[in-house]
Amino acid sequence: MIAEATNIFPIYKVEHDCILSRQGDITVAYELTLPEIFTLSERDYTAYHSTFVKAIKVLQSHTVLHKQDWHTQASYKADYEGKDGFLARSSEKFFNERSYLAHSCYLFLTKKPNGRKPTTSAYSNLLRRTIVPAQTVDENLFQHFLDSAGQFERILTDSGFVSPRRLKNDELAGTSVKAGIIERYCFLLTENEQSIVRDINLQNGLKIGDRYCQLYTLADTENLPALCGSRINYEKYSTDRTKFSVGFASPLGQLLNCNHIYNQYILIEDPQKTIKALESKKLRLQSLSMYSRENALAMEAVNGFLNEAIGEQRLPIKGHFNVLVWSDKPEDAELRNLVSSALAQMDCTAKQETDGMAQIWYAGLPGAGADFPINDTFDSFAEQAVCFFNLETNYKDSISPFGIRLGDRISGRPVHVDISDEPWKQGWITNRAKFILGPSGSGKSFLTNHFMRSYHEQGAHIIIVDIGHSYKGLCDLVGGYYFTYSDDDPIRFNPFYLPEGSFLDTEKKESIKTLLLSLWKKDSEPYKRSEYVAISNALTFYYAYLDENPDIFPSFNSFFEFLLSEYSPVLKEAQVKEKDFDLGSFLYVLNPYYKGGEFDYLLNATENLDLLHERFIVMELDAVKDHPVLFPVITLVIMEMIISKMRKIPQIRKVVLLEEAWKAIAKDSMAEHVRYLWKTMRKFFGEPIVVTQEIEDIISSPIVKNAIINNSDTKILLDQSKYANKFDQVQELLGLTDKEKALVLSMNKANDPDRSYKEVFISLGGHSKVYRTEVSPKEYWTYTTEASEKARVQEYALRYGSMQKGIEMLVKEMSGQ
Repeated sequence: MIAEATNIFPIYKVEHDCILSRQGDITVAYELTLPEIFTLSERDYTAYHSTFVKAIKVLQSHTVLHKQDWHTQASYKADYEGKDGFLARSSEKFFNERSYLAHSCYLFLTKKPNGRKPTTSAYSNLLRRTIVPAQTVDENLFQHFLDSAGQFERILTDSGFVSPRRLKNDELAGTSVKAGIIERYCFLLTENEQSIVRDINLQNGLKIGDRYCQLYTLADTENLPALCGSRINYEKYSTDRTKFSVGFASPLGQLLNCNHIYNQYILIEDPQKTIKALESKKLRLQSLSMYSRENALAMEAVNGFLNEAIGEQRLPIKGHFNVLVWSDKPEDAELRNLVSSALAQMDCTAKQETDGMAQIWYAGLPGAGADFPINDTFDSFAEQAVCFFNLETNYKDSISPFGIRLGDRISGRPVHVDISDEPWKQGWITNRAKFILGPSGSGKSFLTNHFMRSYHEQGAHIIIVDIGHSYKGLCDLVGGYYFTYSDDDPIRFNPFYLPEGSFLDTEKKESIKTLLLSLWKKDSEPYKRSEYVAISNALTFYYAYLDENPDIFPSFNSFFEFLLSEYSPVLKEAQVKEKDFDLGSFLYVLNPYYKGGEFDYLLNATENLDLLHERFIVMELDAVKDHPVLFPVITLVIMEMIISKMRKIPQIRKVVLLEEAWKAIAKDSMAEHVRYLWKTMRKFFGEPIVVTQEIEDIISSPIVKNAIINNSDTKILLDQSKYANKFDQVQELLGLTDKEKALVLSMNKANDPDRSYKEVFISLGGHSKVYRTEVSPKEYWTYTTEASEKARVQEYALRYGSMQKGIEMLVKEMSGQ
């Protein structure tokens, strides 16, 4: 039999942002923004559950709550706009068409006219039409309903877990160019799918266009679990020490990887009438109990229900839950297995609906919840019914323009994550300092390479102090300055150089004075005020001398010669006594840094001079970290460079990354510099980041324990599985919650074997998530720290003339192109 949709369609019209049915039911609709999956704790789930129960209790009698979660297969669409960088474009290309499960959640509150006859499978509005009841056009009753819906919305909003947004007319009914939620349900259209009319075939099941549907219901207490709660353990991410929580109904949400709609119904009738009817039923069963044990058991069940309703002030409701899945195959056994497995995780029994499928599908239409067949519901309380609500959504992109690309845990879909500015504005963190902990082989340097490349692409100034050449590839690719020491090519700086257009300001002058005094005097040897003044005057005269002699290049060599030839007579003329300033001693001690001396290269560089404006600088200290002369000088140069950037370009983001080099810098003589960075950089748009790999490093170093950890609101951890048995100590030191501990120990426990990636835990002042760090092949070869792979990259870079060309050719060769 073929019927015109207009003859059986339950919706009369959409107006005033409401749906009006032909039976006189009025529906308001909301889109709900839910918390992201894998981010809630056991306590969060309990509070979240209580919020929904509280909200339901403010609804009027004869109200139907219909929550509808759409989970549809989608794929990531590459967006090359604004992504001009070599690696940014390669990342877009790599993730293009990455499949994932898109999710949107809607909630419909439908007010039925009082006295409306209940719908059954045999007496569905699919089969009849009526006139509109008088109550529907009563303005006062309509306003009372909107008031209760408003209270419901306010309770959800105030909880902080859910953000409801009232849907407008166009979003409900659609426009000429975009389908509304009603049309989408009728024809199974995804959110951004172009409007299209499809045939709806209700014979032998349900077929919409070329999509064959299956419907699985939880409509009978026999199919329900003996126990339910707000959460269940997710075994894939749990350990013997931690229980990882997901929502009780999560197996029917984001964890069910197929096209599906999860419908959740709560029908609120008159509680007094419901209890009265159950009292009558109990009496009937009691009188029949002597004839049948089943009657006796049923009587006890009804009596227990009544005791709980009255004793604990429960709200009796009728509930129903169903999952609508579809594919292009008539009998898709894989879908059946997926749904059965998901329901089994909840200890539910899957029932595939066939006879009543049309009526149940029809009642799922937005605004038609009041037409749900009452015979397909079960008696329960709001507390138990809410356990079956889907409470989570997939990972969301940050709205901030600044951020880094990571991936969600389930599919690896790219997620834009801001770990600096948005958390600051939200008040989650009070500083941008970061502490990164990950054992050897966990991917620390790989992750920080990814971070630094992302920061650099977005205009930040990067200073990396490294041991181990982890950033050579990235530095070469972006054309930065790479300072390292070897006998053939020793490290060189020129603290005396001023970029064109600059002048000797107080800060630059103080930094050179500090450097000269540290080269002259030992740490334990104090300098006199007269010595400080003499060196200060020498610098003033030196730069004035350079202005008069522009052909002289600023360096330690020319400064040394200036002291001999020009400044010595000035001191004699001023009758400066040797005890006040011994120029001979000063020149003798600093002679090794003058040309021909042992360290004549150190302060006389003629290239890589403009450290202030260079945006990517790597100081590789492996060969000099224990050198008694070179290391203190290099540390002072690094500090001068950082302070200069802080003061002179305060509006630009500055990142200082201390890799394992922090151990050397945090020695007694240099510890104050570390403390200064962590306490001061936040005032100058700065982000100090420290990376370490051993728990013992934290405990043994008071600098790290007190100065760094206490002033780093962002904690980033990589795989800690080898420390699982002693992680309590780390948890206490870093101030992590039990929820965060469970998140940390869940990393890399259930990775997709078909993809290469590692997971990372990020805590932003207690707001924590785990992400994938998955990159394109070109990014991989740029970031790799494996010695043989680094050598291969350098070989290709030399062969093809540049790092970028070398990586392109290497990736092509590896992929067999």
